[in-house]
Amino acid sequence: MLDKVEALKKEIESFPVSNSDELENFRLEFLSKNGKIQSMFKMIGQVAKEDKAAFGKSMNDLKNLAQDRFDELQSSFASSATAERSAIDDITLTAPLSPVGSLHPLTQTLEEMKSIFYRLGFAISHGPEIEDDFHNFTALNFPPNHPARDEQDTFFVRKSDDPKVDDLVLRTHTSPVQIRLMEKQKPPIRAIMPGRVYRNEAVSPKSYFLFHQVEALYVDENVSVADLKDTLITFAKLMYGNDVKYRLRPGFFPFTEPSLEMDIWWGSKEKGKWLEILGSGMVDPNVFKAAGVDPEKYTGFAWGMGVERIAILKHGIDDIRSFYENDIRFLEQFN
Repeated sequence: MLDKVEALKKEIESFPVSNSDELENFRLEFLSKNGKIQSMFKMIGQVAKEDKAAFGKSMNDLKNLAQDRFDELQSSFASSATAERSAIDDITLTAPLSPVGSLHPLTQTLEEMKSIFYRLGFAISHGPEIEDDFHNFTALNFPPNHPARDEQDTFFVRKSDDPKVDDLVLRTHTSPVQIRLMEKQKPPIRAIMPGRVYRNEAVSPKSYFLFHQVEALYVDENVSVADLKDTLITFAKLMYGNDVKYRLRPGFFPFTEPSLEMDIWWGSKEKGKWLEILGSGMVDPNVFKAAGVDPEKYTGFAWGMGVERIAILKHGIDDIRSFYENDIRFLEQFN
């Protein structure tokens, strides 16, 4: 048995190791639980009683030999790697710049809008992107023959001829969240409703089939048009600066009466144009009734604005499609 110990010793001493991979092979071959040294330790039961002490000592010496060689080689390889790195690294060189990501420009714009409305006392409310016909159209005072109910304007998830089955659509605005909020919360209500909306529109520099909206709703006793105008003007100045050029003009929406639209002057003083940023108005009494709010006691205003339109005006972007093309040259401008 001692002859086998001596043979294993020679094998340990002569095992070729020239790199870290071969060093791992050495460890597996001799020092692991299933290695040759451990296997030979298990053979002690076959050794004569008078030879067991010598065998045990020889095996311990063998294990120490293997461990010492492993530790020495491991230390040598580590030192060589450090020396190699030191030889090629120049600590006086400027480190290469690593690309750093940032929020998408639409997210940046939305976060700024939310921050402004927080300052104005508005909370945030969310709702589903797949809506039923009642919340998306009927409760918002859209008549049955309104063009928005046609497939040429709206993406239908389910359209049924059965009057008992409600149609399902990809919401065309975030106004349905206003209805859901009034259904579950009694006035006073002061909240914005940000989110994605979908319309069956042709893709062009000024329109896209997917975009983002921020709706707002303020309901309480004695809310007036003056409150609406003051809030809109305050928002415009906080978003675009005190010198922003704006105008309010009459508009029409099924869910507000009277209605106002707000435009911002886009471009230079000499070569610019008015660009609409939002539609707004006093909540129509029929909308209050559909949501279970008493129109004799409460009044309120609402508006909706596109995040893309706000970002276009803020950053001077001339094509809405730029937000969705994932062109790194465009996105890097907003880092």
